Amino acid sequence: MPISYLTRIVEFTATHRIRRADWTDQQNRAEFGKAAVDHGHRYQCRVTVQGRLEPEAGGVMSLAALDALLAEEVTGRLEGRSINDALPEFADGRRLATGEALAVYVWERLAPRLPAGVTLHAVRVQEGPHLYSEYFGEA
Repeated sequence: MPISYLTRIVEFTATHRIRRADWTDQQNRAEFGKAAVDHGHRYQCRVTVQGRLEPEAGGVMSLAALDALLAEEVTGRLEGRSINDALPEFADGRRLATGEALAVYVWERLAPRLPAGVTLHAVRVQEGPHLYSEYFGEA
């Protein structure tokens, strides 16, 4: 059976701030600029899974199952919320709420929940038309 890839794009609106808890406001503004204070984005999250193309199943995995997983782990957790407040991993003093870190977070949430024979190939988090981050599972 050939290996095939399936990508689903979900969108959500959320706010975040990128700031280090151990720095002063001045240090954070100098390093992160406007991103050091709460601001919003209309995010696009692209998730690509890979697996054997099973003719009787019609694809790599059930699209309904992938949609349900993304609704639970991505849009359900983040739509209309503050990333820093909604996800303990991004609270002040923890991970910085960058696009790169958010892509890794999504990977960590999704990879172990995929059906047998299906693996995560890529997670892309796009903050705007000219900025996105991708993660391919490398440690």
